[in-house]
Amino acid sequence: MKFSHLEGIESFAIVGATGLVGQELLDILCEHKIKFPKIKLLASEASAGQKIDFAGTEHTVEELDSNSFDGVQFAFFSAPNEVTKKYVPIAAKAGCLVIDDSSVFRQSPDVPLVVPEINGSLLRDFEGKIISVPNCTTTPLVLALKPLQDKYGIERVVVSTYQSVSGAGRKAFEELSYQTVALLNGKEVESSAFPHRIAFNCIPEIGEVIENGNTSEEEKVIKETRKILELPDLNISSTAVRVPTFSGHGLSVNVELAEDFKTVEEIRELWDKFPGIKVIDNPVHHIYPTNVECSGSDYAFVGRARRDSSVKSGLNFWVITDNLRKGAALNALQILETLNQYRRMS
Repeated sequence: MKFSHLEGIESFAIVGATGLVGQELLDILCEHKIKFPKIKLLASEASAGQKIDFAGTEHTVEELDSNSFDGVQFAFFSAPNEVTKKYVPIAAKAGCLVIDDSSVFRQSPDVPLVVPEINGSLLRDFEGKIISVPNCTTTPLVLALKPLQDKYGIERVVVSTYQSVSGAGRKAFEELSYQTVALLNGKEVESSAFPHRIAFNCIPEIGEVIENGNTSEEEKVIKETRKILELPDLNISSTAVRVPTFSGHGLSVNVELAEDFKTVEEIRELWDKFPGIKVIDNPVHHIYPTNVECSGSDYAFVGRARRDSSVKSGLNFWVITDNLRKGAALNALQILETLNQYRRMS
């Protein structure tokens, strides 16, 4: 991954700088030796005053307030929805362009929901102030579906997600660690981040259960996939499960294509040619992508591809990515890179 179009950015703010996604974004900036003349690390009152080393310089985390965005060109938000609802409009009014990782604006008609490899062209003439980053499970799903859509068309998608605890934030991340150690030492545990114990357990509920029986997480995947692929009537069903892993969101996907494919190998070749995807698929030799392969990687990994003979033109596959990285922070930085590239061309 190269970032060569970020020159000219004078000021950049990270809202949620002490959170897992904020920390991941800082790590990526360090990896690529990306520095901005002015960078502001913003967080809640509880985190204000913390010291964070970034690119060899110690920065003090500032408390987010109504004046935080004065003179700031770009801001990345990874904050709770209530914080986003309050402060994104303030940032936009101050002239700051916001790349937002929450679900608040994703379905707004005037806010592009962007995975640059798929619909980065939406930013070509963009003059708004808010760009949304998709849900961390939507991104790997649409990356895998887009080449199938372009080649064969898609009739129906059924997806089950297996989501690590880091997707629920630092408290959930720490709870899995605490519970695992406690249980291995024969101790009782309490749960606060989840409705049930997460250690050595799977919880088939992510988000709030809504009127139609889906959870809010499942609805995000459904609606965001339709929006990104520009398939508003796509038949898609989702089930979201929290699993006791620290990082990496995996998805088991069943697709009914509009046109049939000859071999699974031609499907793998399509994925191989598509940016952002890496195929690892030789299950006879136990070769397929897992949380280990995806951790710290920029790619969405695809494997276990096979024909589903129970339906016409059916395909099953597994896709997994680092949810903090390509599922959030990296995708946001790619959005900024794409936007700046178009602006420099104009």
